Amino acid sequence: MVENEQDVALEDTDRIHGREALVNNVKAASSLADAIRSTLGPKGLDKMLVEADGSALVTNDGVTVLETAQVEHPTARLLIDASSSQDRAARDGTTTTVLLVSEMLHNALELVRMGVHPSVVVNGYGIALEEALEEVERVAREADEDQRLQVVRTTLEGKADSRLCDLFAGLAIQAADALSEEDGGGDLERLRVKRLQVRQGNVMDSSLVQGLMLPKSRVDISTPASSGGGVVAIVDGGLEHPKLEISAKIEVNSPGVIQGFHDRAIENLQRQVDHLASLGVDLLIVRDGIADEGISLLVKAGITAYRRFERTDLELLSKMTGANLSRDALHIDEGDLGSYAGRSEESIAEVKHTLIEGTRGGAMTLVVRGSSPAVREEATRVFDDAIGVAHRLTSKPGILPGGGAIQTHLGRHLRSFAPSQAGREQLAIEAYAAALEIVPRTLADNGGFDPVDVILALSADQSESGAWIGFDLGKGKNGDMGEAGILDPLFVVRHALSGATEAAISVLRIDDVLWAKTEIGTPDWKDEEGSED
Repeated sequence: MVENEQDVALEDTDRIHGREALVNNVKAASSLADAIRSTLGPKGLDKMLVEADGSALVTNDGVTVLETAQVEHPTARLLIDASSSQDRAARDGTTTTVLLVSEMLHNALELVRMGVHPSVVVNGYGIALEEALEEVERVAREADEDQRLQVVRTTLEGKADSRLCDLFAGLAIQAADALSEEDGGGDLERLRVKRLQVRQGNVMDSSLVQGLMLPKSRVDISTPASSGGGVVAIVDGGLEHPKLEISAKIEVNSPGVIQGFHDRAIENLQRQVDHLASLGVDLLIVRDGIADEGISLLVKAGITAYRRFERTDLELLSKMTGANLSRDALHIDEGDLGSYAGRSEESIAEVKHTLIEGTRGGAMTLVVRGSSPAVREEATRVFDDAIGVAHRLTSKPGILPGGGAIQTHLGRHLRSFAPSQAGREQLAIEAYAAALEIVPRTLADNGGFDPVDVILALSADQSESGAWIGFDLGKGKNGDMGEAGILDPLFVVRHALSGATEAAISVLRIDDVLWAKTEIGTPDWKDEEGSED
């Protein structure tokens, strides 16, 4: 009777539950991990993503692959969210996070098949995470200046050729040092680096310049092309004729009426320009347009003007000059003005570019060069990862050994820790430890080495020489990762462990999947459900 009532209540809903639901979710996680597994590490390969219109994107960045892919399965979407969270928080470790989640779920499924309840696995994974986070703190060291560069260099391994990695690692450290002095080592969102892509030159000609460079030229070429500094005003609007905000009909019964409207508009522009001139402004930046008559008035007043700026660029200018964004020129007072240290124009790839340097520092521009838009886009993504890690290292200088060393050490440590826990949680902790080894296994596999041999040799060497022994893919043998300069940021490893464990636990707590039946059809992934492998 009860079952019949449930059937009626859920007659418009498809449902899978119990182990079948877990199997389906683990399959989805494994499929997603397999899609990006080969991108991990310095020997990782690229992926080509082809859009419906035929355009292609070639990238080695795991989170870019995942966010671009058209994925429907809800569990797969959860893993993509975990990877995106890792990218926002640490700018690295996105592929590692997905691989860890997939392996944790796979090992958990094996325990469930052995008769271990999912809630026990969840408890064990939570205990293992807490112990792992404590252990990485014990293993971590504080990075010196040389090691900071090596950490960023390790982050970029596999994402570009070695020369570009060296170039962008150095530029990222340079930018992070300059910005940390201004911002106190805040979040990535406070970074003041403009990315400017130009079609001229080779990608190795990319450079970092102090100030904000934009593909803009002054509104009138009779005004000075360069300046040694002065007073700047920023208008979050335009210097144009006022527009009626209501619909109205005006009856004109005299030729002088039209001229009167025009004269009033010119007088309004004149008042704004006179007001700016009285404040000593010699540089005007506006978000919108400037009327032709306004340009003439500005030239007569000795004010150089630029128009049609993006809001984000205006905010950068505001930070680097101290000028406030004002809604119109007439409402600007002395407290809204800023100062700039210099302004110049140059032609790049036959396009006029203007460089403005602020008196408060902070803003910088990465000029990314390259032969094609795809090359420039990928180079920009590489720098984004580099500057993200470099900036965070200024306030979080902890480092760990790379080359799969820390994951191997944590696996060994958790296996010796597991017997201290009573009950079946021991099995979950051991499964968690085994899942961590997916990182060195994948690194070895992508490098063309036998994963089993690498793991066995690495465990043996660590038992003799300590946690900082890892696998150097370049040399094909184990070594001290500190001496080799193969280093991972502590904050990346911590966040990857936490994010992966939380995502795995979220999936393990699911014992029912229900979705509404639709006339269009059920999701693509429903067809793959059914029997266990």
